[in-house]
Amino acid sequence: MSACRALEARFREIADIEGALAVLHWDQQVMMPPGGAEVRGEQVATLERIAHERLVDPAVGDWLAAAAGEGQDPWRAANLREMRRHHLHAVAVPPDLVAALARAAARAEQAWRRARAEADFALMEPGLREVLALVREKARAKAEALGLDLYDALLDGFEPGMRTATVDRLFEPLEARLPHLLEQVLERQGDAPPPLPGALPVGEQKALGERLMERLGFDFTRGRLDESLHPFCGGVPDDIRLTARYDHDVASGLMAILHETGHALYNGALPREWRGQPVGEARSTAVHESQSLLIEMQVCRSLPFQHLLAPRLQAAYGDPDHPALAPGALYRRAIRVGRGLIRVDADEVTYPLHVILRYRLERAMIEGRLEVLDLPEAWNEGMAALVGAVPPNDAQGCLQDIHWPGGAFGYFPCYTLGALMAAQLAAAIRRAIPDLDEQIAAGDFAPLRHWLREQIHERGCLLETGDLLLEATGEELSATPFLDHLCARYLNS
Repeated sequence: MSACRALEARFREIADIEGALAVLHWDQQVMMPPGGAEVRGEQVATLERIAHERLVDPAVGDWLAAAAGEGQDPWRAANLREMRRHHLHAVAVPPDLVAALARAAARAEQAWRRARAEADFALMEPGLREVLALVREKARAKAEALGLDLYDALLDGFEPGMRTATVDRLFEPLEARLPHLLEQVLERQGDAPPPLPGALPVGEQKALGERLMERLGFDFTRGRLDESLHPFCGGVPDDIRLTARYDHDVASGLMAILHETGHALYNGALPREWRGQPVGEARSTAVHESQSLLIEMQVCRSLPFQHLLAPRLQAAYGDPDHPALAPGALYRRAIRVGRGLIRVDADEVTYPLHVILRYRLERAMIEGRLEVLDLPEAWNEGMAALVGAVPPNDAQGCLQDIHWPGGAFGYFPCYTLGALMAAQLAAAIRRAIPDLDEQIAAGDFAPLRHWLREQIHERGCLLETGDLLLEATGEELSATPFLDHLCARYLNS
């Protein structure tokens, strides 16, 4: 067996383990009883240890060295590049640290659920402190192996090649302009749209969400929609697990479903012939987020989409003449801006400010400039400065996200990097599909899906992120298209 074939067999095995882990994580969020947390932590730790050991096996390093001498087509060459990246990140972290972090994260996530429900940060503080200590240890190991700063070593695991210097450069115009833009929008947007005619039962909300998912192109023979405290898209490309969170605001719940559908469309269209290989995976966390934000923010919060949505909501409520269900009123609701406290419910003007806050805080925690015990106060001060609002309790403050108790440090910048990419991609799509708005209003998403599959989805990790975006849009990543989009939607329309 050639070195390349041996590597492909090994990474296919690792992908199977990681796929099983993805379903276990879905079950943990959706189905698992609270008492199963400890044993689930052990199961996850065992599988993660096995996957890690298979990846850091010295034979993998030998095969990678030998494969360098084999002739490669572009896809296999890219696959080897990604294999080397995965291997380099993995060998930097000892297996016992991988397992210890998995166990600590499982415990901290359960503590987070209790702390959030009781709005009491003290219930999570010991668990988060343990996770942070292990993540810092992981960051030190990676930083030494990769020749990077602590935070950059973690960021590179989510967004290959991205560095804090670039994040700072991209975030600087956002932090400079968005607070003033927020004031302008709040002054201009006028009265709130009329309230929706009451709540819809969860079953009807889910059914409507599933119909919209199908219209966008989601294949329910290869995926399902369930409910969890924190919406997410998981599973594997042929077994996609989406979750939603429902409340009295059906429009908000639908947008969360459509956001996760953007992730799912990307997962489901990854190159089939490279499933189980690194080159067949999504390019990066930020590129993944660009796909969900493109669907939710650029497409589904547009006025044309509200013309598609309105008759469906009118039928669900049994009230075709209610003023809140008219397309214009739904659009005003979809783009309503406010000083919201909750990131997942934030509008696209304030959302980057939420992310900038988390980026600052997690970087400070990793670098030892902020202790876990001081997080609530630092959070509230940051919210006041950036968004102009202070949470009344920890549940609406530093307890609202699951990422940190789950050990996901270095992740948050990818949300807003994804928003910048989404705006840049949307501008390119509109140049390629001039009648996009008419197609959206008619519920014809095939041309949009075709463009995304051709330019992004089916390319997997063939290209580095910068090259992928440059080929798709003709431009390097910039904050300008995003800021232009906000001004056009909120100030000039």
